[in-house]
Amino acid sequence: MRGYYAILDRDDPDLARRLVAPVAAGGAGATVLQVRLKPASTRQVLAAARRARAITRAAGALLIVNDRLDVALAVEADGVHLGQDDLPLADALAALGLQRAAMLVGVSTHDLAQVAAAVRGGADYLGYGPVFATATKADPDPVVGLDGLARAVAAAAPVPVVAIGGITLERAAAVAATGAAAACAISAVTAAADPAAAGRALGAPWGPAPPP
Repeated sequence: MRGYYAILDRDDPDLARRLVAPVAAGGAGATVLQVRLKPASTRQVLAAARRARAITRAAGALLIVNDRLDVALAVEADGVHLGQDDLPLADALAALGLQRAAMLVGVSTHDLAQVAAAVRGGADYLGYGPVFATATKADPDPVVGLDGLARAVAAAAPVPVVAIGGITLERAAAVAATGAAAACAISAVTAAADPAAAGRALGAPWGPAPPP
């Protein structure tokens, strides 16, 4: 999990391919694609996640499903991402049972207490933010800033932290300098004229991903 962490916020297979295709093939080279469709029915999320599963497998990227552990299991995703108001981490881990070893579990966090709880609870990675003001959420949490992100990275170590919230291409280098493992941007990439180029630019400060 490094560099550009992509979020697919609509059922658009062409966009998904452009986000996760290798940079050498003209794609954004995202190593992770999270399916996050809001609002959408369970069947709509399932259909989009199935299409994304085939695309991420072909590109060698991880597929994460936001919120819906049931959908993540149904499509054999690589992981599920849980918000503070979603299924609690402990319950998700208990529900996974023997499948836990094959499923990453990420948790959205917004302050250091939530970071500590998620690390203690066994999360594989954390989302942290909003780093900057964002219009993506109707009721965003308080902005944490770059200093707050750096503190979260230090508190979570060695669990990787993905920065989210108001991240633009111009801010990516400063985000990388905090030690965050990756950065996530929705509107800065998916609303760009060339989403693949925007994704490449966002992930550039982290350098090329190491070989698997």
